[in-house]
Amino acid sequence: MLSGQPSHFAGVTASRRNKAPVFVLGSVRSGTTLLYHMLLSSGNFVVYRTESNVFNLLEPRFGNLSGKRNQQRLLNAWYNSRLYALTGLDKKQLESRLAAECRHGGDFLRIVMEEMARLQGVQRWADTTPDHILYLDRIKQTIPDALIVHIIRDGRDAALSANKQRYVRALQWDHTPGLLIAAMYWEWMVRKGRKAGHKLGGDYLEVHFEDLIQRPRETLAKIGTFIEHDLDYDRIQQVAIGSVSRPNTSFEEKESFNPVGRWKSDYSHKELAEVEALTGDTLKEFGYELATEDAGALHRPDLQRTKALYKFYFDSKLYLKAKTFLGRLFVTRDLSWV
Repeated sequence: MLSGQPSHFAGVTASRRNKAPVFVLGSVRSGTTLLYHMLLSSGNFVVYRTESNVFNLLEPRFGNLSGKRNQQRLLNAWYNSRLYALTGLDKKQLESRLAAECRHGGDFLRIVMEEMARLQGVQRWADTTPDHILYLDRIKQTIPDALIVHIIRDGRDAALSANKQRYVRALQWDHTPGLLIAAMYWEWMVRKGRKAGHKLGGDYLEVHFEDLIQRPRETLAKIGTFIEHDLDYDRIQQVAIGSVSRPNTSFEEKESFNPVGRWKSDYSHKELAEVEALTGDTLKEFGYELATEDAGALHRPDLQRTKALYKFYFDSKLYLKAKTFLGRLFVTRDLSWV
């Protein structure tokens, strides 16, 4: 179920492709961390065990970085967070490069990662901030050689996990169950990602989480061809960074770990009918079969109104955050939680 690319991967120049940065992105709780840690375990990638949050948090908060004032404001906040603590970088060396080269968030991320690559003696870097799937245009505008791997998970499982972590919350006055909101958020994110990704031609690849779990050798081989990197499954299992050896799960696993199809036992009939009524078209578009097509749920006006409301809310918040100065209102001043 790999899709989203031509057979010859036209895009980033062949001579640069095997050094190009890789963005492992997707809706929250879709396996981005697992695939990212597989890349790190394969070797020759910068080991940075966190999300960079550059395009979804830092750039909206601090704006144009070509001037010293905004750069320093960003650094003052960044230095007090684990985003910096995990880099191991020397401030003086980093600030020298930033002053000479940094104009925007893409430059900031590239410089930080290149400095870590130099420190660690490797040639490539990757990023795995899930929300960056909403910023593909900006990523390619500021990091033209970026390769995008969009990992897609069954929305019923992704919503179940996201809701358990309360990742997406209802509007203050709304009483829609969190599971439904998480499912709508999954649909919104994967559609945004596919729409923007298809504009990137051979620099965009879609891969299904279920394939990564059930057919890891075959799936990693195809991703490896796309990014021109040896993703040897045996080596990855031996090095086993992070979630490769310790699953990044929201659930207590009583028996063997199996994150595929958990919704089949954890949803009530009502929850399943409502989630599939809200997201069924998208589930089918991405290759997932529906378990129920409840005609009553499909045509419930309240569900359709709720879906329209949250799509408008998600779209509006993203626009204000990414396109206007009001975006700063959506980003905390304190980065210590990151």
